[in-house]
Amino acid sequence: MPSWLKRQLLEAYAKKDFRKVKTLNQCWFYYKNLHYPGEQDKKSSY
Repeated sequence: MPSWLKRQLLEAYAKKDFRKVKTLNQCWFYYKNLHYPGEQDKKSSY
């Protein structure tokens, strides 16, 4: 995840701006699918 996106997400959570959190989350999934195709198919190890 890019540092600018992490910073914006942390700021949005701190300010409880859930509309911004939702928008940034959608941006992250768009970015991730664009730059890392096929990653969504992998299962997490949790």
